[in-house]
Formats: sequence, structure tokens, C-alpha cells
Amino acid sequence: MWRELTASPVFGVVLTLGAYQLTVAIARRARGRAIANPILWSVVLIVALLLLTGTPVEEYARGGDIVAFFLGPATVALALPLHRQLDRIKEALAPILAASVLGASAAVLVGVWVTGALGGSAEVIASMAPKSATTPVALAISDSVGGIPSLTAALVILTGVLGAVAGPGLLTLLRIRNEISRGLAMGISGHGIATARALTESQTAGAFSALAMALSAVITPAVVAAVLPLLL
Repeated sequence: MWRELTASPVFGVVLTLGAYQLTVAIARRARGRAIANPILWSVVLIVALLLLTGTPVEEYARGGDIVAFFLGPATVALALPLHRQLDRIKEALAPILAASVLGASAAVLVGVWVTGALGGSAEVIASMAPKSATTPVALAISDSVGGIPSLTAALVILTGVLGAVAGPGLLTLLRIRNEISRGLAMGISGHGIATARALTESQTAGAFSALAMALSAVITPAVVAAVLPLLL
């Protein structure tokens, strides 16, 4: 009976949405504490259930891919809060571009340096380099520079979750309260997952996080292409 259930694409859809709704309810009871991030615990719940039941990830993916399809339209929808902040973007265009270039470069350089310092192989370093870019961009970069796309995908998700969970608290600890600055920092370092978290803080933070995510997707390939040949 379980095999018949998991064979249907409905299984992946129901499991994904059910896990997310459950963790959202828990997060509300936790009063928005970062550690109760719904995406983090949705991943934990889904992985735990698949392991406990011995369900192959391919069976889950039949439905999970349907949910993932809507990632594209959701990303495009971020244009709305961006449009509402257009005047502020024009006013601060130079600082935004400078912060994005420096932030995306730092994300690549730190990832490459730490991985190399810990003894990572050239293949692992190449997989780590694009970790702060959004998933489709990171996978394309990883494949083109000799990385392992599946490892890159895991690192991208881990980076986003860590950015969403630890980012707001760290920025507050550093006394960074400006909504534009917070949004840019989260979008550059944690791409879409951190952008979703930024949107819960304010529309302004979410809009600038989305902008930083888009700029990072453009800047990261250039930085990786320039840096990796010098280090590997």
C-alpha cells in the first residue's frame, strides 16, 4: 500500500506542502525565532520520513518536481516589490552595485579559501565556489568549471538555510538595522531562501534582497571564472 502511495506524484506534493504547513505553524508558535525556520525543518522532516520508510528520493521527486516548477513564477513575482522600490534603487544605485560586487566576490573567495584550507580537492573547491548564487546559476557554473553539480545543489541549499536562520540575528548583533543593507546582505549571501526570510521582515528588505540575488547571479559566474584558474 505504501509503495502504491509513493508511486503517485501526489505523494511528493502532499509531503512537501504538508511538511511546510506544519513547520510554519511551529514557527508561529515560536514567535518567528530564526531557529524555527520553516524551510530548515521542512527539509529535516522530509528527509527523515524518506529514510525511515526507505522511500527512494526518485519517488518523492515525481511530486517534488511539480512543486519546484512554481519556483520560476515565484521568482518572477519578486519583480513587484522591486518595482515598488524603484525610486530608492535609482537613488542608491552606485552603492548597491558596489556592495553586490564586493559581496558576491567575498562569497566566492571565502568559500574557495576555506575549502582549500581544509584539504578539499579541486573538484570540491569548484563545487563550493558558486554556493551563494541561486540554484540554476550555481549548477551551471559548477558543471562548467569541473565541479559536482549534485554537491553544489546541496551546498546552495545549506547556504540559503544558514543565511535565513543565522543572517537576521547576525545582522542585528552587528547593529545593522537599515532595511536596504539587511536585504542586500541576505540576498547576496543566501539567495532565494534568505530572500524569503527577508520578506518576512519588510517589503523593503525583501525587495533589495531579491535585487541582490539577481545581481549575484550575474556577478558570480564572472568571479568564479576569474578566480578558479588562479587557485587550482
